[in-house]
Amino acid sequence: MKRQAASESQRLATSRRHALALGLAVPLSAGAAALAGPGTGPAAAAARAARAGHPFRDPLLSVEDRVADLLGRLTREEKISLLHQYQPAIPRLGIRSFRTGGEGLHGVAWLGEATVFPQAVGLASTWNPELIRRVGAAVGDEARGFQHERPEGWSFNLWAPVVNLLRDPRWGRNEEGYAEDPYLTGVISTAYGTGLQGEDPRRLRTAPTLKHYLANNTEKDRVTSDSVLPERVRREYYEAAFRPALTADAVTGVMSAYNLVNGRPATVDPDLGARVREWARKELLNVTDADGPNNLVGLQDYYPTLAEAGAAALKAGIDSFTNDSEDSSKTVKALTTAFDKGLIDESDLDTAVGHLLGIRVRLGEFDPGGGPYGKIDKSVIDSPAHRSLARETAGEAIVLLKNERGTLPLDAEKLTKLAVLGPLADTLYTDWYSGSLPYEVTPRKGIAERLGAAGEVTGGEGVDRIVLRDADSGRYLTAGRGEDGAVLSVTAEDPGRTGQFDVFGWGQGVVTLRSAANRRYVGLDGKVFRNDKKQPDGWFAQQQFVLEKPGRPERPEQQDDDGTRLVRYAGYETLRDDYGPERYLGTGGDDGRTAVLTTKADATRYRVTTVRDGLAEAVEAARDADAAVVVVGSMPHINGREDHDRTSMALAEEQAALVRAVHRANPRTVVVLVTSYPDTVTWEQRHVPALVWTTHAGQETGNALADVLFGDRNPAGRLTQTWYRSEDDLPGLLDYDIITSGRTYLYFRGDPLYAFGHGLSYTAFRYGAPKLPEDTLGREGSVTVSVRVTNTGERDGEEVVQLYTRQLTSRDKQPLQQLRGFQRVPVKAGRSRTVRLTLRAADLAHWDVTRGRWVVESGEYEVRVGASASDIRGRTRLRVRGETIPPRDLSATTRAASFDGYRGVRLVDESKVRGDAVGSDADRSWIVFRDVELGDGVREFTARVAREARGSGTLTVRLGSPKGAVVATAEVPSTGDRYAYRNVSARVRGARGRQDVHLVFSGELRLSSFSLR
Repeated sequence: MKRQAASESQRLATSRRHALALGLAVPLSAGAAALAGPGTGPAAAAARAARAGHPFRDPLLSVEDRVADLLGRLTREEKISLLHQYQPAIPRLGIRSFRTGGEGLHGVAWLGEATVFPQAVGLASTWNPELIRRVGAAVGDEARGFQHERPEGWSFNLWAPVVNLLRDPRWGRNEEGYAEDPYLTGVISTAYGTGLQGEDPRRLRTAPTLKHYLANNTEKDRVTSDSVLPERVRREYYEAAFRPALTADAVTGVMSAYNLVNGRPATVDPDLGARVREWARKELLNVTDADGPNNLVGLQDYYPTLAEAGAAALKAGIDSFTNDSEDSSKTVKALTTAFDKGLIDESDLDTAVGHLLGIRVRLGEFDPGGGPYGKIDKSVIDSPAHRSLARETAGEAIVLLKNERGTLPLDAEKLTKLAVLGPLADTLYTDWYSGSLPYEVTPRKGIAERLGAAGEVTGGEGVDRIVLRDADSGRYLTAGRGEDGAVLSVTAEDPGRTGQFDVFGWGQGVVTLRSAANRRYVGLDGKVFRNDKKQPDGWFAQQQFVLEKPGRPERPEQQDDDGTRLVRYAGYETLRDDYGPERYLGTGGDDGRTAVLTTKADATRYRVTTVRDGLAEAVEAARDADAAVVVVGSMPHINGREDHDRTSMALAEEQAALVRAVHRANPRTVVVLVTSYPDTVTWEQRHVPALVWTTHAGQETGNALADVLFGDRNPAGRLTQTWYRSEDDLPGLLDYDIITSGRTYLYFRGDPLYAFGHGLSYTAFRYGAPKLPEDTLGREGSVTVSVRVTNTGERDGEEVVQLYTRQLTSRDKQPLQQLRGFQRVPVKAGRSRTVRLTLRAADLAHWDVTRGRWVVESGEYEVRVGASASDIRGRTRLRVRGETIPPRDLSATTRAASFDGYRGVRLVDESKVRGDAVGSDADRSWIVFRDVELGDGVREFTARVAREARGSGTLTVRLGSPKGAVVATAEVPSTGDRYAYRNVSARVRGARGRQDVHLVFSGELRLSSFSLR
C-alpha cells in the first residue's frame, strides 16, 4: 500500500528534529528557513528539499523515513523495474539510473587504469587488518573517482570482498579469497569492507557485497554441482566466514552463489532472507550472481518458469536480479507475471525495493551534492598516496618460505652481477577481476633500480624463441608489427622478426606464443589468429596452444617423431563449428596462406626451429653471476581461474626444469614464486636455499620484491593456506565436508610442505610462556592471553603472533587446533614486547547437533601461541566452565539432518522453499545418532519419508554399528514425488540404555525427521 507523503509542516518539523539530533546548528526554525529562500548549510538544503515536496531528498531525515517516502511515490511498474541489476531512471522524480555491481576485489576493475593492489589472497597474507582497511578506503575512493563520468560498468555497489574459504588450493578462483580459516577471513573481510564503506556513520563511500553465499569454491559444473554441508560444517566453517563482516556492519549485502547447497540452488537459499539478515544490524541489499535466476529454469531445472523462479528468489531474500546483462525485459516480465498470478504481492515488492532504496539513500544519491563523498573526483585514481600504499601492501604480503645459509637478504654492495631470470621476470600479469595497470614495475626493473649502477643485472626470461616453417610449402608462419599485430599467415621465405615467437610454458603441455615483432600474444580472433594481446586475457583466454606431435596423442609410444609439430588451439572457448573437440592451426583463407582454425586432418605440419635456447641462456647467465633470482609462477587466466579449476598443483614442467638448471649452475639461487595458489614445490624446498612467494601483486610488484630481496623490508607475510606436498594429500574437489575428509589445517593430519600461518623473517623471535590472569573461564567471560616476544636477531622485524586453541575433550570431533587471534607486531632488534590477545569463551563454541544450538563445553582447552600452525612456541591450559552435552533424546521429533555421522547418503532439499532432508540411493548407506538415551526401552519408530520411485524401500534401525542388532524396520512405499512426505512406523524391540543409533537405508528414499518413542 502506498504511504502518503507527510504534510509540508510535518516534513519541515521532522527536518528540524533530525538536525538537532545530529547536533547541527539550526539558527532559524525549519519553517523560517523555508521562507528565507536560498541559503547554505544542511538546514537550507533540507528546507529546499522539503519545499520541492520530496522528503526522500532531505538529508536530515532518517533513512527509514526517506525510503518510506520514496517507496510511496513509486508505481508498481517502477518498483518491478528497480529489481533488475540495471535500474532505469525515473525522470518524473528526478532519479538517475543505477546499477548494482561494480568490481573492486583488489582495486577498481574493468574501468581502465586504476591502482592495482595485490590479489585478495595476497591482501590477507599481510595479516594486517588496519593496512587492509586503508586499501579498502583507497579502492572506495577510486570507485568514487569515476562517479562524475560514470563509465559503462561503474557502480557505487561493489561486489567485494570474496569470503569463500580456500579449503582446496585447486579451486580456480583461489586468488579471490582470503584464507582457509574462517576467523582470519572474517577479520580481513571486515577490514576491507569497512574501508570500502567509509567512516561516515550515516552515509556510504561505496556499498560492498560479500561473495558468494554459500560454500562456493569449485568451478567444474559450478551451476549444477551440489555442496553437501552437514550442520556442523555449515555453521562452524562456511557460514563463519560470512558472519563477521555482516555483524560488524562492514558490508551492505551478499551475493548468492551459483551452486546448489544440499540440493537447493543458492539463488533461492532461504537464509538470504533470514539468517543472513539476522546477523546484520542494518538492512541489506542481496543480489544474485550473473544469470542466477535464469539458471533456476535452465541448467538447474528447479522451476518450470521464470515467473516461479523469480518469485521464489524474491521471497528467499534476493533484492536485485543480475540477469541478461543490460536487458531487464525478461526479469520485468517474469516478476510482473508472478505478481499477476499471486506468487508475490505488494509487500514482497516493497520489501526488496525498500532494501535497494535504503542503500541508495545511504550512498548519498539523493543528497545535495551527492553527500559527503560526492566531491571525490578522478584525481584520487592512481594518486601518489595510492602508489605508495600499493608498494607497502605488496611488500607486506610477501612471504619468505625458506632461507638457508644467509642467502637472503642480498647485499647490493657485494653484488657485481646478478642474474634475474624466468618467465615472470619481465612481466606483470593481471587477473579477470583486476584493473588495468597504470604502470608496471616488473621484478627485473625493481631489482635493477635497487641494485643501481654498482651492479649489473643480466639474464632473460628463460624461454625458447622459435620459428614455425610449413613442412609442405617451406614458408614461415609470420605475425604483424605494431600494437594491433596482424592476422598470422604462412607467407615468408625468411622468418625475420615477424616469424619469431617466444614460447611460454604453463604446464601440462599448454603454451602461449608471444610475437617477437611486437611482444603481443597470439590468440584466436574469430576463425583466424592474430598477435594483438598484451597478455592472455578474456573470458576464454584464447591464447593457449599445444605443440603436438602428429599422429595419435593417446598412443605416443606408437608415434614416429618426424620433427614436425601441429599447433593445437587449446583455448577454453567451446566453438560452434565443425572442427570437433580438438581444433588446430591450418592454412587457408582467400589467399590460401592465412592461419585459420581447422580440423586435425587439415592441420598444418610445422617444422619447429629454436633460434634462441632460453634454458641455455639462463644457465650461462646464472653461471656467470654472483647470485641468481628465478621468477616463476602462474598465469592468472590459464593456470586456474573463474570457470576452470586447476588440474595440477605443480610448477609448469618448463619452469621446474629452468629452476633446476639454474640451481645447478649457481647454488646461490633464489626462487621467487609469483602465483595465485599454493604449489607442490617439494623439490625446490629440498634443494633451493631461498624461496619467496608473492601473489600477483599489481603495479608495484618489482619494487616490493626488491625491498624484500635486499633487506630494505624485513618480510613478515604469512601463508593463509596449507601448502600440501602432493595432490594425494587432498580428497575430492567436490567434497565440502572438511571435518570428515580431514581438510585444511583444522583437520589435516598429514605433514604439510608449509603450514597455515608459515612465514620466515631475516631475524629470529623468542617467545616466552603464554600467561593467563586466571586458569578458569566462565561461559560468558573472556581472558587476555599475554606472551613476551623478543627479537633475538640483529635486524628490526615484525612477527605475526598467532593464538590457537585445542579442545582436549569433547562429545564431538574437534579441530586439531583453531586460530582464535593474531597480531602483527614490530619488534626492534634486541628488544622485547608483550603481546596481548583476547580470548572469549564464546569463541570456543561449536554447533551442538543434538539440540540445534551453539555450545561451549566444559573441560580443558590448550591455549597455544606460535609463529604458525606447525610452529607452536608455547602452551598453557585453560579450564572452561561451560556445559555438558547431555545424551541425545530421540523421543521427540528429530531432524534427520542433525546426524552425528554418515556414509553413502546426501543432504537434500526437504522442499523447494526450506529445510534439509537426508537422501539415499544406495543400499546399506546410513546415518548415526551417537550416545542416545533409550531408557528402559522404546516401542515405536516413526519416520517422515518420501520416495519418488515406484516400489518400496526400507529404513532399518540398528544399535551400535551399521551392522549391529536390528531393533526395527520400516517399509517406505512410493509417495510419487520427492517432496511428498508421509509418516511410516514400525515396532521397536530390544532398544534400551545408552546406545549409538544407526538408521540404515535400502532403496531410494528421503528422510525428513523421525522419532523413537
